[in-house]
Amino acid sequence: MIAYILRRVVNYVILTALATTCAYMLTSSFMDPAKRYRGKNPPLPESTITAKLDELGVNPDTPLITRTWNWATNILFHADFGLTVGGQPVLTEMLGRSVVSLRLLIVGSILGALLGVAVGVWGAVRQYKASDNIITALTYVINATPTFVLGIILMILATGFNNAVGTQLIRFVGPATPGVHGFWPQVADTISHMLLPTIALVVFGAAIYSRYQRSMMLDVLGADYIRTARSKGLTRKTALWKHGVRVAIIPMSTYFAYSFGTMLAGSTFLEIIFSWNGMGQMALDSITGSDINAAAGTTFFAAVLVLISSTLSEVLYAALDPRVRS
Repeated sequence: MIAYILRRVVNYVILTALATTCAYMLTSSFMDPAKRYRGKNPPLPESTITAKLDELGVNPDTPLITRTWNWATNILFHADFGLTVGGQPVLTEMLGRSVVSLRLLIVGSILGALLGVAVGVWGAVRQYKASDNIITALTYVINATPTFVLGIILMILATGFNNAVGTQLIRFVGPATPGVHGFWPQVADTISHMLLPTIALVVFGAAIYSRYQRSMMLDVLGADYIRTARSKGLTRKTALWKHGVRVAIIPMSTYFAYSFGTMLAGSTFLEIIFSWNGMGQMALDSITGSDINAAAGTTFFAAVLVLISSTLSEVLYAALDPRVRS
């Protein structure tokens, strides 16, 4: 099993490097970082603009291959992702913002996956009953709802709740309230800020996973080994839990890695809506500001997260299905 996982990790590392390098080359080809410095009043001399672009390592007069090589070798040997257009090290920005993003993404992804699997199994077992029909309708509505719409709805509901109780129990601007001191007050404040974006991410994740899990579970319900287990004296509940759910979850372990990209995109929009100033905001700012180094850095961050989620899905897949370990 260890050899199998190591082979997969090596593949994912190569794909991560390729994805990040392609992102750097594409952004270097299409972005124009010099436009940030032109059109100012008083105008900057071209020599000053050229010096600034050289400092950032994004001077278009330098061949693209040379810029890419310098950028890649700096990362490989010095862990240096370059500077943002504001003059800050990209790695420093990433480390600070990633903590904010991961706080939301990890909790939301795990809870969304668990809830989605449970709801999918429940719907399959109660196929075409009222509860299954209601869940199906809700998941379709949620999947068709844009992320920002759900975020705004949650804000409106939270505002009404806060007005009803007469205090600001639920906060939805930023990841934390400035000036809060003490361990337990900080924990309570963090939960208050995380509540709405986490609910949004969990709802979207559960809606996606539940549809897929329901389909997998329906295929299992009519399998021969379920009928064999029942014929040996197991109750329907025991047979489904011991044999059906485990087999139905196997495809979900692979699906988790692929759907993680969707969750990552959803968390990006939620960060912007709730003013979290995390990696999502950094990615948007890098695009609007023609910040090549920051754009490549955010791509690297996303690729590493997908690498980790893919590795975890491979571990789960190998644990559930011994046939893939060899």
